[in-house]
Amino acid sequence: MPSAQIAFAAGAEPATPQQVAVHVNFGVLTGREATLAEIDRLAGWLLDRVPHVTIVSEMRHEIDRHSEAAVHQVRIEVPPHEADAPAEIETWLVDQAERWARMCVADRANEPV
Repeated sequence: MPSAQIAFAAGAEPATPQQVAVHVNFGVLTGREATLAEIDRLAGWLLDRVPHVTIVSEMRHEIDRHSEAAVHQVRIEVPPHEADAPAEIETWLVDQAERWARMCVADRANEPV
């Protein structure tokens, strides 16, 4: 059975049509927030291919009159001028983000309690 997709492309927003953005539902996979060391590791991997990246670590709340959900999410953004081939970079970012999130789970699972 295939594993659930944790990272996904955000799609172009009207204000920034060429910006590449990937969301990682980190909390769904790990049950916790990403550490600064984990974010630094992700940044190091991404800077091998792009010269500039923004990584946002946030608690996201979805609320309506009948329910409330909160999840820790990591958002990766590459500015338009940094992405020569946005579709190719987007696919690569999703793959890297998935790999990173799963590695974070594996690293923490191996720590002594």
